[in-house]
Amino acid sequence: MKLVTPGDSAPASVNRYLLPHEQQVITIRRHPAVLLGPVGIVLGSLIAAGILSNTAIVTGGAVLAVIWWLWLLVLVWFVWKVAEWSVDYFVITSARLLGTSGLITRQVNMMPLGKVTDMRFERTLLGRLLGYGTFVMESAGQDQALSKIEFIPYPEQLYLEVVGLIFPDK
Repeated sequence: MKLVTPGDSAPASVNRYLLPHEQQVITIRRHPAVLLGPVGIVLGSLIAAGILSNTAIVTGGAVLAVIWWLWLLVLVWFVWKVAEWSVDYFVITSARLLGTSGLITRQVNMMPLGKVTDMRFERTLLGRLLGYGTFVMESAGQDQALSKIEFIPYPEQLYLEVVGLIFPDK
């Protein structure tokens, strides 16, 4: 199962890191479940701000304003997390694995396919329910920048694709 059809191309933010001779096999964004924690924080802080706004300790408008300005800061932080998620990609090419992340400071991690000596994926109960997993890759006694990739959607299919690239049919 190919997750990227031949007509698809990587986003421009990722495409600039591909070599001319590389063929893009898969380009995916991390699973949206990565945003569950930030969503919980925003909703929890909204509930806390609502409860605090209606208690007796709020004696003036200044305290009320501080409560809601703090919640607004949490909301801005959440928007930042969503923007970061939107530019994080995991790319599998014919020659290497790439991970790109970061809005302001761009970070690109890569591992040549030939260096992967062991690869596995892990799925927690929540990961099985929501459809994501974690890839763990090892290289011959070396510490690699791209050794663990969390919140990968379709981990079974991706695992088979990568193994098929590492061990092609003869």
